[in-house]
Amino acid sequence: MKKKSNVLQIVVTVLIVGLGALGGYIYFSPLFEKNPPHITINNKTYWNLKDELKIDLKDESGVKYYKVVFKDGVNEKVLKTEVLATPLKELSLNLAPPALDLFFKSKEIEIVVTAVDSSKWNFLEGNEANVSFDMKIDTKKPTANVVANSLAIRRGGSAVTVVQVLDDNLESAYISFNNDEEIFALTPFYKDNYYVSLIAWDVEIENFEQVSLVATDKAGNMTKTKIPLYIRPLNTKIDKINISEQFIKNVSASVLEQSFMQVPDDLVDIFIASNKLLRQENVKTIKEDMRKYMDRSAITSFDIKPFLRLDGSRTAAGFAERRHYYFNGEKIDEAWHLGVDWASIKQAAIKTTNKGRVIANKYIGIYGNTLIIDHKMGLGTLYGHTSSTKVNIADEVKDGQIIASTGTSGAVLGDHLHFGVLVQGIEVNPLEWMDKNWIKTRITDILDEAKKAIDSK
Repeated sequence: MKKKSNVLQIVVTVLIVGLGALGGYIYFSPLFEKNPPHITINNKTYWNLKDELKIDLKDESGVKYYKVVFKDGVNEKVLKTEVLATPLKELSLNLAPPALDLFFKSKEIEIVVTAVDSSKWNFLEGNEANVSFDMKIDTKKPTANVVANSLAIRRGGSAVTVVQVLDDNLESAYISFNNDEEIFALTPFYKDNYYVSLIAWDVEIENFEQVSLVATDKAGNMTKTKIPLYIRPLNTKIDKINISEQFIKNVSASVLEQSFMQVPDDLVDIFIASNKLLRQENVKTIKEDMRKYMDRSAITSFDIKPFLRLDGSRTAAGFAERRHYYFNGEKIDEAWHLGVDWASIKQAAIKTTNKGRVIANKYIGIYGNTLIIDHKMGLGTLYGHTSSTKVNIADEVKDGQIIASTGTSGAVLGDHLHFGVLVQGIEVNPLEWMDKNWIKTRITDILDEAKKAIDSK
């Protein structure tokens, strides 16, 4: 009897151990994972019923079934359902909008997504996820009208446009140059829903295609309106510049070192690193600083005076000169000269022409010690190669104020001022902004024309 009892005890113990092992296996085995599928929708909370609905499904053991249902309170449509022969750990769905009748007016809908994985959990049925997404329907495109704009733009030059943008769910609006090859921000202008933007045709962009006002709402509806501009050619001057070994060793190498860039061993490589690679970084820095720190407050008036040249100076280099650089008789590089160079006495006083706010005061590679002043509406001025400055970041400067002294910092042969005019960080032809008549007919008259058009509505 005692022997039978022992056998029974052993059998029970084995069963308990076995069941425990089985339970542990089921609980911890990847085949029995317990997490339901993860469901995300990429259309946020708005849908225009034109673009595809994008849904992502993820699961450790793989999704074996899903169903997507569209509900609007009246209609209930299955957008897609599928049983997968081979479960997938990641699945992206691009679903076409449902076919709705002409009288569909719902402004809010619900998307219900069900997904089941291939786990053996839940009595081999798998884990199920049911997620509901509330979405707002917006099928109306933004209103995007051009109110007034400059007649023409020259390569390397500037223009202005005033626009109207209206949408309850507006996401973004901007000016596009050549299908977003360059983008210009809008500044609030005069009255609600009106904006102004200065436009630049970057001299680096050879071909002009189109300038457009682009407005997009949160549902993805887009309106693109052409801004009519006549285009003008750019007269360029070709300069042949011979680079000496001394210049490369004393100037190019020094500029690279001060910019914390590696100095190559070869003389030609040193010059190219400074004149091309560093120049690209410097141009990028100027653009980023201007666009980050420019004043974006509403514009009601824009009183800008023609910029004046450095007192008692001669012009050492003009805007958009195409410089070809030679070393030991061989061409090694070429680049645009942007801005104008004015030379006077050493450490000559640099004065502002127009009031503004200092948004940069730092060493910028080939430009040397540089000041950038913001004059509002995306217009700025740049003062390069200075030896000393008399203003600080965020200082408000007055017209006629001495802000710095000329110098030899950066990639220069001698003491001078590099003066640049910036439109949202792009150097444009300063001669336009030094011409009283050009400013009046191309900029301020356009703003006055826009105000009259806005007031007449």
